[in-house]
Amino acid sequence: MPDPKDPKDSRFQETGFPSLQWEEEGLPTRPMPFHERPLQARIDHEMAIIAHHHIRIALAIEKFWGHRDCVEYLQTLVLSGGYSDTNRNRVGFKPEVLSALINLAGLHRLE
Repeated sequence: MPDPKDPKDSRFQETGFPSLQWEEEGLPTRPMPFHERPLQARIDHEMAIIAHHHIRIALAIEKFWGHRDCVEYLQTLVLSGGYSDTNRNRVGFKPEVLSALINLAGLHRLE
């Protein structure tokens, strides 16, 4: 490691550009909490979860997004308990999908 007081060290030579080093390098970092992320990042995250499990539902939400009927559609999905399998029996949504649907309904109201 170079000597921190060495004037030949390029980190201490003036270049006309701002320093790329943080003044407090030793600070621990943490992931940004979900509620602090930008709105579009939160929407994209929830849509990715839904698309991973139910692409047709994700495509329908994309079509409805921005319309007042979107929240009704999301609520209908949540209250209906899911989709049907080949025998027409209710299978239900996985917990992460259900959570994403509920979160999207709340995020739609924020817009």
